[in-house]
Order: sequence, then C-alpha cells, then structure tokens
Amino acid sequence: MTVSIKSGTAHFFQRSTQQLTGLQAKADRLNTEIATGVRVTAPSVDPVASSRAAMLERLAADDGQYLANVKLASSLLDQSDAALSTMEINVQRARELAIRGASETLTPVDRRAIATELRAIVDDIYATANLSDARGAPLFGGAADGPAYTRAADGTISYAGAGEPAPLPIGDSSSIAAADSGQRLFGAIDTDANGDPRDMFKVLGDLVAVLENDALPEADRRTAMTDGLDGLGAITDRLAGARASIGARGARLQVEQGRIEDLAAERTSEAKALTGADLQQSIAELQQTMLILQAAQASFTKVSQLSLFDYIR
Repeated sequence: MTVSIKSGTAHFFQRSTQQLTGLQAKADRLNTEIATGVRVTAPSVDPVASSRAAMLERLAADDGQYLANVKLASSLLDQSDAALSTMEINVQRARELAIRGASETLTPVDRRAIATELRAIVDDIYATANLSDARGAPLFGGAADGPAYTRAADGTISYAGAGEPAPLPIGDSSSIAAADSGQRLFGAIDTDANGDPRDMFKVLGDLVAVLENDALPEADRRTAMTDGLDGLGAITDRLAGARASIGARGARLQVEQGRIEDLAAERTSEAKALTGADLQQSIAELQQTMLILQAAQASFTKVSQLSLFDYIR
C-alpha cells in the first residue's frame, strides 16, 4: 500500500512538473513574440512556415545580388554612353576640319594646322577609349585586363583588348551585356579605296597623314579626303547605333529594377505574414497562459502540502 502511494505521488509530481515547465516555456515564447514581433522563433514552432520563410530568405538574397548587378550594369552603361557622347563631339569636330581640309585653296601651312588639331582630337578619343569603368577594368577592353588600346612609337593606335565582357546576371535566367568591346564599337568601320578594312583610329590617322603630306598629288589628296569623310560618316553612324543600343539596355534595366524591387516587397510581406506575430492574439494568449500557470502553481503548492505527503516523506 505504501509503495503504491509513493508511486502515485511520484507520478503526480512528475506530471505536475512537466505541466508547469510546459506552461512556463509557452509563456516565455509568447513574451518573446510580443517583444520581437516574431512568431516563428525556431523551426519547431511552425515547420511549414519556417521552411517557406527560409526559402523566401534565400530568394531575397538572390534578388539582392540581381539588384546590385542591375545597378552596376546601369552605371557601366551610363559611363559608356558618356564616353561615346564625348567621342561623337570629337568626331563631329574632326568632320568639320576634314571638310575644311579638303578645300583645294588651302596652303600646306593651313593643312598642317588642321592636322595638328586633328591629332589633338585623336589624342582625346584615344584617352576616352582607354577609360576604366567603375570596377577599375578597361571600359572598352572586352574581357582583357590591360588597356583597351595601345600606341606604337610611330603613333599607330591598335586594339589591345580581347573578347567580349561577360554579361551580368539580372535574373534567374536572364543577363545583360553591361559593356561592349572596342573591337565591336570601333573596329572594322569601313574599307578604304583599296578595299582594306579600317577601324576608327585608322580613319583618323589616314586623314592626319594626308593633311601632313605636302608632296601628295592633288588628285590623290581629293580621293584620300573623300575616303576620310566617308570614314568619319561611318564612325558617326556606328557611335549613334551603339548609343541607341545602350539606351535600349538601360530601359530594360529600369524595368528589371522595378520588377525585382516589387518582388522583394512581396516576399518580405509574405515572410512577415508567415513568421510575424499577431500582437493582440499573442497578448491574449499570454494572459490566458499566465492564469493557467498561476492556477497550476497554486494547486500544486496546496496539494504538496497535504499531511499525506508530509507523512510519506
């Protein structure tokens, strides 16, 4: 009989302790919910919501990187557009000089003066073609790390880049070319009278050479100047086309940025709905839990003080 009573008493204490511990743990959790505004503080609280929230967090991290790439691509395209705009201004000035230089009334001194200004324009375009982008890489160097263009001892300017720059990912299955190689933009502009291909710097260099060559027969000079003007027209068209392409890509990036930001807001809202606490409900549940806990504690204290428990001890 005594063994049975002791066994029942031990079971009562174990069950009561478990109940009190569970109620206290629930009260602690509700207090944390109210303090932090977060309902799912651990996967065990709500495994389904926790799993979904973890997936949303991973997607948000991806979207954050995509958004950073969108902003970087926009910056690179803006820099390229500004550089091409500067080149357009210089090429336009070179065209004005070439038209003046084609006049048969000019003296050799006049032509050399025009050639000197053209050389300064070439220097400016060369410097612009060798700009570094926001990452410190050559803006028009393609996939290469060094300068996009180099200049030989005789003044000849050649492309030193290689390949095309890697596109930037801006979505799960989409990317964008944030820069263009100098070879794509300024190479193979046209062919000269002999059918030989010319890039932008060859066109400009040929014009300078013609204006500085006093011994060139007038007929050959006229042909060369016409060639030069045609080349400048081709450069102008190429630059305009490149800027139009940049504008189209920039517009696409604006759309992508809006899409990513809207999606991020939706995912944040969903994650909050999944894991966030309803404060009114949490407070009401905490009050109810505390009442139950207090009642359980009082009951346990009263029962544990009965003479039978004192006698058994």
